[in-house]
Amino acid sequence: MSHTIKVNNPATGEVVREVAVTPAADIEKALKAGDEAFKSWSRVNAHQRSALLKEWSAKIKAETESLAEVMTLESGKPLKESRGEVAYAASYIDWYAEEAKRLYGRTVPAHTETKRIIVTKEPVGLVAAITPWNFPAAMMTRKAAPALAAGCTFIVKPAEETPLTTMRLVELAHEAGIPEDAVQYVNGYGKDVGPIFTDSKLVRKITFTGSTPVGKLLMKNSAATMKHVSMELGGHAPLIVAKDADIDFAVEQALASKFRNAGQTCICANRVLVHEDIAQEFSEQLTSRVKQLKVGNGLEENTDVGPVINGEGYEKINRQIEDAVNKGAKVLYGHQYDKDDEKGYYFVHPTVLENVGAEMDIMQEETFGPVLPITTFRENEEAVEIANSTPFGLAAYFFTNDYRTGIYFQEHLKFGILGWNDGAPSAAHAPFGGVKESGIGREGGPEGIEPYVETKYLSIGGI
Repeated sequence: MSHTIKVNNPATGEVVREVAVTPAADIEKALKAGDEAFKSWSRVNAHQRSALLKEWSAKIKAETESLAEVMTLESGKPLKESRGEVAYAASYIDWYAEEAKRLYGRTVPAHTETKRIIVTKEPVGLVAAITPWNFPAAMMTRKAAPALAAGCTFIVKPAEETPLTTMRLVELAHEAGIPEDAVQYVNGYGKDVGPIFTDSKLVRKITFTGSTPVGKLLMKNSAATMKHVSMELGGHAPLIVAKDADIDFAVEQALASKFRNAGQTCICANRVLVHEDIAQEFSEQLTSRVKQLKVGNGLEENTDVGPVINGEGYEKINRQIEDAVNKGAKVLYGHQYDKDDEKGYYFVHPTVLENVGAEMDIMQEETFGPVLPITTFRENEEAVEIANSTPFGLAAYFFTNDYRTGIYFQEHLKFGILGWNDGAPSAAHAPFGGVKESGIGREGGPEGIEPYVETKYLSIGGI
């Protein structure tokens, strides 16, 4: 087994850096150090923790360019998107720096004059996080910030494809004054590190962003020690365009949702459902705009769509397109590739498909690539039925200027995140998470810190 992980640039296949795999014994030592540090970190007052988090955020913002460049080198996303992610990652730290001071308890009127009832919130303990490659900065801070704000200690295993961003974020946390054992990272492969995290009695919470099968396995393996779990898992987001929608705006938002990070996001539009009366106009406008997107190396400033992360991702995307075409879908644009298996880079050009049906794989599986399938509907009830016909329930989008139609979609779509005339709903101050097989728990907003605290009830008698 290799003792290092090669971090490759997905746009060229070149090795950016090799990082050492953390030995199992060292991971165990890190867990013990994190557990020991919890005793002191949890006693640091909330205002001081808040100040340290603010200092961490300031250091991240000051290194926006260097962090963005590292992120683009290891993930392939366009540099302008990496800069945006650095700001997005810092926004979570800013938000939870304030929430640290708002973890209020309460007093409860007692049922007798001789008692007093007090409820307090306390940190759960050492938190272990496993984060994905597609948003290496934001997914780390979205977990670390509320954990540290609540008084928990934190250890993270970043994705093996993109560890460099996380490593630098942890270094900046230490430079900001957060104790080294209070926030740590380890490097390795999920199949090796995951069981160490789940089996450890020192880890009191697992937080994970990734695929539904892996999330289920982590939950199963966490049961023996009754760990807290937060799971942000797979999605298969529908984007519904009602008959009365502003087509220009819907096209603009669909582009922003679908092709960010080459479609490798858990909440991007995976299925476009357009009312049949406007389907042709929508498809023509969308295709015209997609043709203008520039595919290339993310380090080039004018790049809109970068590479897909690896060959495995490329094969899945290509398989879905071929399956759809073989079953009758029409390619309006795209279905073009630029890849080199020997060098190890894979580009999928933005692709638009129409005449897509439920029997096609692309309508049943999350794509994680720059492909937009379009199908039509006649009645709103039909659109909801198609949208909900999936085990996933992370995000959904709908475009309408009729409040009755909007409320109908809001009440009947079974998803944790909804965008009404909004293709970019994520924000640090709003709760992010799914229903059904898309996960458990929320990240962001006041709800995002609750999974990191225990509720303690004190009844005082004899008064």
